[in-house]
Amino acid sequence: MAKSSAIKDAEALLHSLRSACTATPTNLKIIDVYVLFALFTGVIQVVYMAIVGSFPFNSFLSGVLSCIGTAVLAVCLRIQVNKENKEFKDLPPERAYADFILCNLVLHL
Repeated sequence: MAKSSAIKDAEALLHSLRSACTATPTNLKIIDVYVLFALFTGVIQVVYMAIVGSFPFNSFLSGVLSCIGTAVLAVCLRIQVNKENKEFKDLPPERAYADFILCNLVLHL
């Protein structure tokens, strides 16, 4: 009995994920993949540091903080570009992308 309810829950979860995926616009999916890439790069750096060591600790710290900062800026971009968000409906998407690029330049320079 527990297996059948677990299977039903899993099917409901997959159905809701599939419907959410089809309802999400392509530009938001691209931003989501970019966020995942930035976070994955940070995790790879942490794993590398755990295996090899952290001799130049400032290099490790700057790399991980750069990945985290990039992910945070991309999440902010996703919030601003999302059409369903009522707070930023007056903000044109071009301005949001320009802000994202400018903030990334400031972060990395």
